[in-house]
Amino acid sequence: MADDARAFWVQAPGHGEIRAATIPDPGPDDVLVRAVCSGISRGTETLVFRGEVPRDQYAVMRAPFQEGDFPGPVKYGYLSVGRVEAGPPALVGRTVFCLYPHQTQYVVPADAVVVVPDEVPPERAVLAGAVETAINALWDAPPLVGDRITVVGAGMVGCCVAALLARYPAVHVQVVDVDPSRSAVAAALGVEFAQPEAAATGRDLVVHTSATAAGLQLALGLLAAEGTVLELSWYGDRTVGVALGGAFHSGRLRIQSSQVGTVALARRSRRTHADRLALALDLLRDPVFDALRDGSSPFDDLPKVLASMAAGAGPVLSHVVAYSQG
Repeated sequence: MADDARAFWVQAPGHGEIRAATIPDPGPDDVLVRAVCSGISRGTETLVFRGEVPRDQYAVMRAPFQEGDFPGPVKYGYLSVGRVEAGPPALVGRTVFCLYPHQTQYVVPADAVVVVPDEVPPERAVLAGAVETAINALWDAPPLVGDRITVVGAGMVGCCVAALLARYPAVHVQVVDVDPSRSAVAAALGVEFAQPEAAATGRDLVVHTSATAAGLQLALGLLAAEGTVLELSWYGDRTVGVALGGAFHSGRLRIQSSQVGTVALARRSRRTHADRLALALDLLRDPVFDALRDGSSPFDDLPKVLASMAAGAGPVLSHVVAYSQG
């Protein structure tokens, strides 16, 4: 019914293109969504764009509505915000979030979308995936009152973690990044900022999001005895070297992984993925998250934008893809 739908595909590693997309008529339990904007999950999507998803992770890394297979051709992405044009009356006209790739229109089951609160603009709602990752992380390694916590890496996920940590009572939060311009974002979030050489030590918890070996090594070096590094970085098929001599054993330091694909063990029996996503969207009522929005481009520019990001250029935080509503 919508023969003008278009989608972004990674045709082959390093090459993206916009393709025509055929979508079905919605059934009685489906919704037809016209995209307003989508977000680029920079760390994961640039790995996909470069063809760096490890072969043994192909099944695990599939997005909910992915088409094609790694390394390509593949339609990949999961941060779409749009308006429902057809479907159950309670949803028609509502702005919704869906774990869908970059595509102008799409049909999905109605229970695959979550209504965006009226107070949350679509451009902020694309952060739902990053906030959901931050929620899961803090379920995996919950802070205690009075903790000294550092976030290494002031990218989109790291800043979302810091924004949530800033709400905890008597918790001292410091964000560490090599880019001094990230100090302005940290200030907007209400947390301290430092470059690596000035980072505070003796930390109870360090959340690592920089996806670099140097960042992980720094994170370990900032811990107090028996402290924990919570590792949120995704390295793809890269081998990461870290020195585990020194205080790693004598200080009984710990590295714990966290990944949003599974609800954290601490809440798995009582929260679903849908519960967690709804919580993320509710938290996005806070306009403080607008400090993370630092880039935008039209949908038609997505092939060159992702190529630029994959090469190391482009915005560090949240890049919003805008769709024409004509």
